[in-house]
Amino acid sequence: MAKQFEDKFHRKFYYLRLSITDVCNFKCTYCLPDGYKPAGQKNSSFISLPEIRRVVKAFADCGTTKVRITGGEPSLRKDFSAVIETVANTAGITKVATTTNGYRMAKQVDAWQAAGLTHINVSVDSLDPRLFHQITGENKFHQVMAGIDRALEIGYSQVKVNVVLMKDLNHQSLPTFLNWIKDKPIQLRFIELMQTGEMDTLFERHHVSGVAIRNQLIANGWLLKVRAANDGPAQVFVHPDYQGEIGLIMPYEKGFCETCNRLRVSAKGKLHLCLFGDRGVELRDLLNDDAQEPELIARIQSQLQTKAVSHFLHDGDSGITPHLASIGG
Repeated sequence: MAKQFEDKFHRKFYYLRLSITDVCNFKCTYCLPDGYKPAGQKNSSFISLPEIRRVVKAFADCGTTKVRITGGEPSLRKDFSAVIETVANTAGITKVATTTNGYRMAKQVDAWQAAGLTHINVSVDSLDPRLFHQITGENKFHQVMAGIDRALEIGYSQVKVNVVLMKDLNHQSLPTFLNWIKDKPIQLRFIELMQTGEMDTLFERHHVSGVAIRNQLIANGWLLKVRAANDGPAQVFVHPDYQGEIGLIMPYEKGFCETCNRLRVSAKGKLHLCLFGDRGVELRDLLNDDAQEPELIARIQSQLQTKAVSHFLHDGDSGITPHLASIGG
């Protein structure tokens, strides 16, 4: 194995978030309120299966053990199951996850599981079908719920459900969500609304800190779970009376970036050292041939030495990220 990917702050990177498309069919208020619009760049085809195989192998050869396949909405790719299989068949990769809006899960999750998908995150910002429709722009609540039920039915031991916290919309829904996970193996992940280039006004109107929820959980007997090396950034809480878990993702909290263990590759084949970085690093010219792997690894290792100690969200600087769908969240 090549040298472990590590930055100058001695953070090791076990986790790759790989976007395979920036297209999404939902119109979530905090991400794509006007729907998907192609950027219109030349040579804008999405990363191909051979390119995916090469980039994932390079990461695996440098210590990465978990790959999350993201979008946009990754299941919009007709070869999505083949992408899963390609990642799952890479030596060294032990976790193959995806984040999806869930609208195709009920019909397709069996095929995803057969292809090697080990973990699923589904975005569900409200358990009220009308509010779900308002937030996502799509009247698909019942299809998404059916997809979650199907995943549990075919043997997934847990489904993670992502909820973007928004003041005056869903931030007071904790009792409803807790009741839902009482007897279900669901890890409910409350994610703080994050500022991006196109969402300044919405952020100012709807941002709410997850600290109040954390304090409420602790006061009610929830206990913090120990993180694994390739886990994401959530602080996960468990309770003896609940089958489900609660995760909190709070990027504005001091020290959030100290445990960063993930890197991103966009659907256009660029390396992003941070979701809120100021540039992407072209990798695609090194994904044409297996023989280019040493050069590909060297480029990634070199760029890692430029990774900043933290994002600059506290200063209102969201880097080049126009919206979360653009590089896979």
